[in-house]
Amino acid sequence: MEMPHNATSENGFPFAQALVFPGPPAPLENGLGFDAPSPTEARDAPLSNGTGYSGASSPSDSCVKPLCPEQRAPYSEGIEYVSAEEEEEPACGWGAFTPGCLQLFNTPKGILFFLCVASFLQGMTVNGFVNTVVTSIERRFDLRSYQSGLIASSYDIAACVCLTFVSYFGGNGHKPRWLGWGVLVMGLGSLLFALPHFTTGRYTVRFSDDMGTCAANRSQACARAASGLASYRFVFMLGQFLHGVGATPLYTLGVTYLDENVKTNYSPVYIAVFYTAAILGPAAGYLVGGMFLNIYTEIGREIDITPENTHWVGAWWIGFLGAGAASLLISIPILGYPHRLPGSQRYIVMRVSEAHQLKDGSHKKAADPDFGKTVKDLPRSVLLLLKNPTFIFLCLAGATEATLIAGMSTFGPKFLESQFSLSASEAATFFGYLVVPAGGGGTFLGGFLVNKFKLRCSGIIKLCLLCTVSSLLAIFIFFIHCPNMPMAGVTQMYEGSALPGGHLNLSATCNAECGCLRETYSPVCGSDGVVYYSPCHAGCRASRRLRSGKKVYSECSCVATSRRPGPGEAEAGKCTSSCTKRPLLLFFMFVVILFTFLSSIPALTATLRCVSDRQRSFALGIQWIVVRTLGGIPGPIAFGSMIDKSCLLWQDQCGEQGSCYVYQNSAMSRYTLIAGLVYKVLGTTFFIVACLLYKPPPAESAPGSSGASGNGNGDLEESKPPLQGGEDK
Repeated sequence: MEMPHNATSENGFPFAQALVFPGPPAPLENGLGFDAPSPTEARDAPLSNGTGYSGASSPSDSCVKPLCPEQRAPYSEGIEYVSAEEEEEPACGWGAFTPGCLQLFNTPKGILFFLCVASFLQGMTVNGFVNTVVTSIERRFDLRSYQSGLIASSYDIAACVCLTFVSYFGGNGHKPRWLGWGVLVMGLGSLLFALPHFTTGRYTVRFSDDMGTCAANRSQACARAASGLASYRFVFMLGQFLHGVGATPLYTLGVTYLDENVKTNYSPVYIAVFYTAAILGPAAGYLVGGMFLNIYTEIGREIDITPENTHWVGAWWIGFLGAGAASLLISIPILGYPHRLPGSQRYIVMRVSEAHQLKDGSHKKAADPDFGKTVKDLPRSVLLLLKNPTFIFLCLAGATEATLIAGMSTFGPKFLESQFSLSASEAATFFGYLVVPAGGGGTFLGGFLVNKFKLRCSGIIKLCLLCTVSSLLAIFIFFIHCPNMPMAGVTQMYEGSALPGGHLNLSATCNAECGCLRETYSPVCGSDGVVYYSPCHAGCRASRRLRSGKKVYSECSCVATSRRPGPGEAEAGKCTSSCTKRPLLLFFMFVVILFTFLSSIPALTATLRCVSDRQRSFALGIQWIVVRTLGGIPGPIAFGSMIDKSCLLWQDQCGEQGSCYVYQNSAMSRYTLIAGLVYKVLGTTFFIVACLLYKPPPAESAPGSSGASGNGNGDLEESKPPLQGGEDK
């Protein structure tokens, strides 16, 4: 294929004359060669930094010396020509230590592997372990719900504080070093998060095996002295803050580093693999965290209570120790990667700019090689992004999707727990099984579709719109719900009749002599299929433990039985739901999660393409600030407020309202549907506006870099001379 007749430098200035080098043409590293032009002409294809490759030379010129030896073509001022022979490939290593064996990993696939491990650890720790162990931490350190909410929010607060600084300066600096130090800080945060377990005394449970029954209801919850453990919340907040600081470079600089070092059409696949690992991390966190919670926090110490007991505290700290150590180890190889990978320069010459074109032409400022290297360019960088309507509406669409994802990840297990009458650990494990194929598969499939159909920026936004509309239709499944299991004194009266709405009555003649306390919540399932607030409220006077470890209460005066006259029995835990709508509800929840995550990588790819190359890292940083400020932080609060409206039974902490014990399933589904519809409609609207306002560059606006052919083979196409003031990419 013919090379361009008029090669241009980075700033769009034509070369005054061609440079001719002796010898045969050097093939590119990926095996793609250039067709030799006529023997009388030599044509050069410049790289973005001015490096030129000789197209070919005449066989008869093998002994002829190059024209203008020791001279440079008259480029514009400030641009230096570097020949391919002079340029050394960057090596992988630490300082002067660059052994040859490490160069095997100095490839896009090598850095992708280490970044995937880092994102997996981040997702498993922040979005998996933290969400799983919140209940255990509240019990162990006497924390209120709002205090644990502050712990969770510390991550997003740290990210918002650091994003502008990291994305702006890191985007123009040595990205792997920023990434490596970030992963190291994240590992320190995990170790700090587990520290309170080792600095506090042993956890003791003042709860006998028979306490809570009618004959031994001696709970003194309000009489215990303040333990002072609540002050450890500041240690947890600092650990989460370090998590946020360390993860900030990962999803801004990590994405742009991958995008810069692979072909444009391969970039969505690499980014999809990277984000798939980040999605699988929380799923693994739910599964592994649920396993650790079945181990008592004081390992090796015998205890007479089971995980079903409300006083049980699992080994919440093990996961943070393992994740912290792994993060410290994985940061070492990331720190050894060079500023750019070998052979990455050739992709710059192939790249086609798809940046949104501003009417006043101010987007051309970002084409300056020196733009963005100093603090004085920061306001101009922000202004350029704010004047890009496609970028703004993609950010807003991302915020709405982030709100759903944040709300779904926080309250998804609680929704399953209430609808299907599961325990907290069972719901977390169940939700993990649901997220692995839906979230991980959707993330990877989104990047695959962009690469498969070679979509340009406009087509990518339309794909996002299609995914959002599909999930919008599927979210109507929340019209259906599973009925509540009957609960004496909460959903029905003890005699089985309906309970007036909003009126609780946990006392009855069958338990009047027991003097049951509201502080002792330990649900039991009676043999009559009714859930009772505690063994005491069921009128149970004795208990025994089966070989399977299941605790059974007997002589329960409130439990009606049809088999024989007299008191019935009850088992510890809630009754199992036999909801027939479970398969349908789970299937459409899978569809909602699948299409929500399916649009994530295409939306990210569209964000990278609608801005100038030099603003990509900074644009991702600004987008993450918008997403976290408008979506990640308020998302759980909005969903939590909606779901709390469906609460039937609140915890009573010495006269103060605590967390919710029992939700009304119909109201929970209705409020979830309302919240989902609002955010999905907003997301659909934002994607439509972004698609309508997007203005792609004309074909001639990418001189010298319009070389990515339509089929993505990376060959350089013939281009016309640049227009005055045209873009460089």
